[in-house]
This record gives sequence, C-alpha cells and structure tokens, in this order.
Amino acid sequence: MNDRARPGALADDRRYPSRPFVGVGAVVFKGADVLLIQRGKPPRQGQWSLPGGLQRVGETVFEAGVREVREETGLTVEPIALIDVVDSITRDENGRPQYHYTLVDILAEWRAGEAVAGDDAAAVAWTALDDLARFRLWSESERIIHLAATKRRA
Repeated sequence: MNDRARPGALADDRRYPSRPFVGVGAVVFKGADVLLIQRGKPPRQGQWSLPGGLQRVGETVFEAGVREVREETGLTVEPIALIDVVDSITRDENGRPQYHYTLVDILAEWRAGEAVAGDDAAAVAWTALDDLARFRLWSESERIIHLAATKRRA
C-alpha cells in the first residue's frame, strides 16, 4: 500500500508519492564561484547539491527559486534564466518509486548576504567550477552547473 494511503499518513509525505513533486533548484553565481549546499534531509541527505526545494501553489518557478535560496542560505539572489528540467526518481529495493521529483533548475546571481546553512541545509559552500569534483555531486547537478555557466557566458 502507498504510504500516503495509510491512515494517519501526512498529506505532505514525499515517500511513495501518487504524483511527482515539482522542485526548483538554483545555480547561484557570485563572481566565478557557484553556491552549493549540503542536504540536511532525505533524499540525498549529507550529499552536496544545489539549493532548492518544492514549489508552492501560486508561486512562479523564479519565486520558488529565490525563496528556497533565501531559506537554505540566507542569500538574496536575482533569477536570470531557466537552465533545464531534470527527472529525479529514487527507487526502493523492490523497484518502486520511493521519491519522484521533477526538478526545474534556474540560473541566478548573488545580490546580497553571507551564506549560512539554514532550513534544509546542513552546510553551505562557494566553490570554483574547477573544484566541483571534490563535492561528489550527483552527475545531473554537475551537468546543470556547467550548463548554467555556459548560459551565463552567452
């Protein structure tokens, strides 16, 4: 039985969803450096990633990206452009989708603030593109960051 269908299951429980959740990630640049966060919650808890989270009803993709960056890092950013859309599906040991997100990634520029971990982030870091490998990012996150850098130069 789907966890969401169990009596007492939380309406916002993201495990074993009946539909994908829309997440918005932001590739934030400050000069030549890009912002990363270490995930504080599943899925991918403890892994380095882009700041982001679920889009709220009535909120545009850009509004969601700006809000999520502020909540997770305390920074003020300006959204610039759409980068790409990525499917993130994590399956359990039986092959059932345990988590399913449609991730919309945006390019943003830092405007104000000092990055500090908050909300769902365990840590934050600014890093050069040449130093991404040491963070062991999900391959799609690294691809999105390089795509954003290319778009930013154009």
